[in-house]
Amino acid sequence: MTEMVRKITLSRAVRTMQDLFPEEYNFYPRSWILPEEFPLFVAEVRMMKENDPAWKPTFIVKPDGGCQGDGIYLIKDPSDIRLAGNLQSRPAVVQEYICKPLLIDKLKFDIRLYVLLKSLEPLEIYIAKDGLSRFCTEPYQEPTLKNLHQVFMHLTNYSLNIHSGNFIHSDSVNTGSKRTFSSILYRLSSKGVDIKKVWSDIISLVIKTIVALTPELKVYYQSDIPTGKPGPTCFQLSPGVFENVPSPVDEEVKVAVIRDTLRLMDPYKKKKKDNLSQPSEPASEKKEQLSEGGSTDKLEHDSSKNPEASLPSPCLKQVFPKYAKQFNYLRLVERVAALFIRFLGVKGTTRLGPTGFRTFVRNCKLSNSNFSMATVDILYIDITRRWNSMGMDHKESGMCLQAFVEAFFCLAQKRYKSLPLREQVATLIDFCEYQLVTLDEKRLVCSRGITERRPALITCQPDGLHLTPAHHAPLLNRTAATNKLADYRSHRL
Repeated sequence: MTEMVRKITLSRAVRTMQDLFPEEYNFYPRSWILPEEFPLFVAEVRMMKENDPAWKPTFIVKPDGGCQGDGIYLIKDPSDIRLAGNLQSRPAVVQEYICKPLLIDKLKFDIRLYVLLKSLEPLEIYIAKDGLSRFCTEPYQEPTLKNLHQVFMHLTNYSLNIHSGNFIHSDSVNTGSKRTFSSILYRLSSKGVDIKKVWSDIISLVIKTIVALTPELKVYYQSDIPTGKPGPTCFQLSPGVFENVPSPVDEEVKVAVIRDTLRLMDPYKKKKKDNLSQPSEPASEKKEQLSEGGSTDKLEHDSSKNPEASLPSPCLKQVFPKYAKQFNYLRLVERVAALFIRFLGVKGTTRLGPTGFRTFVRNCKLSNSNFSMATVDILYIDITRRWNSMGMDHKESGMCLQAFVEAFFCLAQKRYKSLPLREQVATLIDFCEYQLVTLDEKRLVCSRGITERRPALITCQPDGLHLTPAHHAPLLNRTAATNKLADYRSHRL
């Protein structure tokens, strides 16, 4: 699941969501993907400067798979991009740099919070109640041509600032070049900042980001664990997620996150709960026993039955599905991904072939006199060829999820021209899901008919021969599908 930490994957996913929900995803800076969007980057910056001569931007360039500050640099103009050599072999994302960040002690700092994605289906997200704040080691100044290359001023990475002579090692969580996020919140609270509002905004940002990434993650997940195969029987915690624990601040935050992640993922937890929920002795009898001389032994025995009773309270807080009602409307692309996965055909792949795309169009009844199957083939070839030319992974041929999403948006715009993009996409999803539910029900009826006729047709067959009808899990139940069709018809009228 390394796709989740790739900057290009994140940038593409968030930009798709910005097309559908521009206000909800306005927290993400303007971004361009290099090298494929370099001409677009140059043209858009030139146009923005012409429209606003006073605009003096700074941009930050980040390698797609980089970490620990490696390869990050600031520029004032697209002509400063280091195009020679490594950019072709090491794609990057360039973003508009935030020139006026919040400062503490005149230093720029970041917030590193830990999020646990426990499950994709159903979606389950936890966020740690505390995190880390890493500080730069030189007082911040707005970027100029003279200070662009001063990494200790602009980049907060621990692996960079540890080499600064100003780096402060501290055993206190409130001071030094690395502090707990809770200590930062305390400082902000003393200045009148609404901390509840800060946390609310952080939770919203986390959920929106995970929602944007979930479609891609589901495609890769089904590739690793195809339908019909059991999921992993163990939980694997990658040590790469956590850097070394070089200070008491790291230990205070990270040990709690690792401990509570293991507690949440404990496969025997439910069994333990069931055992603990067995009928116990009456309270009056318990009280008598506790008052006896052997009460200490009894308490120790109870604690051994429930080891978690002696652990600190959990540091991970569930935020989804707890707040699902507020964010479920954003999950449109996830439903498009479900269509994509259904028509992949070969289990374990992440690319849709031309036959799969044609089957999708045919089964969803999207072709007509104005949109022939020949046009469908041209659409598939054009979009797939362009995405495959973007320097992406070429281990598989065919249409990737992001290309399918673009094709789906194109179909929605052709079909519902008078609606805004969000409504176009939502209406086409409803229509496709309805058509597939209808198709699934027809197949189910046919398979039942075959099953009922089987004794008369195969009476001469030897014992032990069993014919299993094909099963296709419907995307929606019949009632929901009827409601979706009614919505679709109302849009058409």
